[in-house]
Amino acid sequence: MGSLFRSEEMTLCQLFLQSEAAYACVSELGELGLVQFRDLNPDVNAFQRKFVNEVRRCDEMERKLRYLEKEIRRDGIPMLEIPGECPEAPQPREMIDLEATFEKLENELREVNQNAEALKRNYLELTELKHILRKTQVFFDEHEGGANTTESMTRALISDDPNRHMGHVQLGFVAGVILRERIPAFERMLWRACRGNVFLRQAEIDTPLEDPSSSDQVYKSVFIIFFQGDQLKTRVKKICEGFRATLYPCPESPADRREMAMGVMTRIEDLNTVLGQTQDHRHRVLVAAAKNIKNWFVKVRKIKAIYHTLNLFNLDVTQKCLIAECWVPALDMETIQLALRRGTERSGSSVPPILNRMETIEDPPTYNRTNKFTSAFQHLIYAYGVATYREVNPAPYTVITFPFLFAVMFGDLGHGAIMAAFGFWMCYKEKPLQAKKIDSEIWNIFFGGRYIILLMGLFSMYTGLIYNDIFSKSLNIFGSSWRNNYDGSTLQSNQLLQLNPDSKDYLQYPYPFGIDPVWQLAEANKIIFMNGYKMKISIIIGVFHMLFGVCLSLWNHLYFKRRISIYVEFIPQILFLSLLFFYMVLLMFIKWTTYGATPGHFGSQDPEIVKTSAFCAPSILITFINMMLFKHDKNTRPQCDDFMFSGQMFIQKLFVIVALLCVPIMLFGKPYFIMREQKQRARQGHQPVEGNAENGTAGGAPVPASGHHDEEITEVFIHQAIHTIEFVLGSVSHTASYLRLWALSLAHAQLAEVAWNMLLRKGLMSNDYQGGIFLYVVFAGWAAISVSILVLMEGLSAFLHTLRLHWVEFQSKFYGGEGYLFQPFSFEIILDSAGQAEE
Repeated sequence: MGSLFRSEEMTLCQLFLQSEAAYACVSELGELGLVQFRDLNPDVNAFQRKFVNEVRRCDEMERKLRYLEKEIRRDGIPMLEIPGECPEAPQPREMIDLEATFEKLENELREVNQNAEALKRNYLELTELKHILRKTQVFFDEHEGGANTTESMTRALISDDPNRHMGHVQLGFVAGVILRERIPAFERMLWRACRGNVFLRQAEIDTPLEDPSSSDQVYKSVFIIFFQGDQLKTRVKKICEGFRATLYPCPESPADRREMAMGVMTRIEDLNTVLGQTQDHRHRVLVAAAKNIKNWFVKVRKIKAIYHTLNLFNLDVTQKCLIAECWVPALDMETIQLALRRGTERSGSSVPPILNRMETIEDPPTYNRTNKFTSAFQHLIYAYGVATYREVNPAPYTVITFPFLFAVMFGDLGHGAIMAAFGFWMCYKEKPLQAKKIDSEIWNIFFGGRYIILLMGLFSMYTGLIYNDIFSKSLNIFGSSWRNNYDGSTLQSNQLLQLNPDSKDYLQYPYPFGIDPVWQLAEANKIIFMNGYKMKISIIIGVFHMLFGVCLSLWNHLYFKRRISIYVEFIPQILFLSLLFFYMVLLMFIKWTTYGATPGHFGSQDPEIVKTSAFCAPSILITFINMMLFKHDKNTRPQCDDFMFSGQMFIQKLFVIVALLCVPIMLFGKPYFIMREQKQRARQGHQPVEGNAENGTAGGAPVPASGHHDEEITEVFIHQAIHTIEFVLGSVSHTASYLRLWALSLAHAQLAEVAWNMLLRKGLMSNDYQGGIFLYVVFAGWAAISVSILVLMEGLSAFLHTLRLHWVEFQSKFYGGEGYLFQPFSFEIILDSAGQAEE
């Protein structure tokens, strides 16, 4: 129970392990997850530590597993999850077997991939050659048939000099394949480089071809280039090489082309068979690896974590014993001893491990035990700052106050039900949703806070009942306590009428639970009434919340034995808050109980009755301002009393004077007591204990120089001045800050009312079958606005404001948040973080 309200008591221990048993003992501690090791070799390079070779071997195994995983994912093979519990860390001798298995798999897979890539490249070449033989046959048919195209091409490539006699012209040609998107640039370059003395014909290959290196589908085109002379031939081949075009031999005679085409088709069929067998073999290897790869990852990561932890240890002079220092929770010492004993038995060692407690002046880490319910609230606290060691933990109180303050701003039975239903669904489907491992960051935020969302929804339903507000409408469950006593003609002739509580309009007993539903019909003064109600409720909740925070600071002072802080911090702070702001809250209750309706004396002019009627009710805000200014306004209503109770003016002046006297006590009290105790201890010849405790140093530390004393006192003065100013001014601003409860509640109610009046109300007023269609469309729009704006956006706004109220207004009264988190050596945490990094 202590760890719920305050962090666990931690102890620094020294651990002696025999070298042979160290691996097994650390493995057991990793399964336990309750030990945080310290690095005893901070000045030693990572590459010079004892177990660096083992860590490198684990890195190499992890690299091979990542390669296997990449190949498995590329083939779309499902990887089996680990059934049941995670496997234990294997023994060191099993590393050799794992390394051999991974080496064999990697080599086999690389060999298969290389063979498959070579076969695919060969297949690609044959496929391209097949397309070349098919497409170019058309070009040669035209050439042999003397088609006009060829004749014009021939004339273009023959010199125009009339003095030269030209015989039969024999054109050379090259054929190949090029990427389709390079054709335009390729054609322009040929034209410019060869000055128009070549003729290019190209045709697209309809089906995409697979690139053997990247496995991407690419579109290519077949081309054939006719030219005359060896010089142009050389130039054309260089251009083809520059554009990464692939050239293939193409026979000139049709018979040779047909013979080559038949040979190509035969080789393609053989290659298809071989490729199929290669892919089948690769698939079998990957399927076998996919069954165990998750298991292998866990084993390798555990081995690596163990050796990484062993690198934090020191070797004794005999090289036979490993020495470690670690933080452990005091309550778990026996559990850790049992784990060490199990590790020793597993290793077969005869020397038991030794775990000794150490005395230290170092601040221990902060460790709060949590479960799946409290962890989300604890993380809200850690987002502000990790608690100082053994400081009061705000998380248990936040479990109640956080959803309640949220609900005050979000109070609506309908919207709260939607939020609660979503939170309940996530809690009910918790295990299936966790198993899916959805990698969406937004979803993980919602799912991590599922219990917060559930409680916020439930509390919002409660405050919605208090406000009697469900989608901006009211529930008349118990029957209204108001009655209409106007006749029909009066109602028709007057647009704005009010029901008088000091008459028979009110039955003189309140609605049993929450706000009376009649206020939903009060168009004239509904907002005035709800403003007054919610504003006062916000101030009351805020003052009690801050007083509770100051009271928690007393718990801290008592635990840490800070006697001075109780006298010069807690008592002045609680007096300052109580005498000013708690008194203002008391005035609200006095006003509510003293002034009101006068049943049985409606309309009476009796002075005693008038004094307690609503007519004489004073303004609390004006009263509080006058109290701070030591003044009293002249009574403009002679039939009313000047004060709410006898002696009010004297009590208010006394309260303000005492509150103002608390300020110099908070400002100078602590430095004065520390300075006085330092002088007394200096006369006695040793260091002041109380002063050290106040300044965060441990008793028994060396006595600093006299100049150091002055500097410390100066720092205490500055520190105390900052905190005093922050508390005094913060008390005013923080009280006003709680008015956000009223403001956001009013905004949420008005937005819900606007959505109802502008959309759903018009849909409900429509008639006939067309009205049904219209209502269907309008309801869809209203539902979308309700969920997206009123639940999601308004919910996020209220959440952020609630977070601010807890961090600034509440926790600033007692929470230091200057600690550091306990980070135990835990396989579970290591494996989770590795899994998230992969995703």
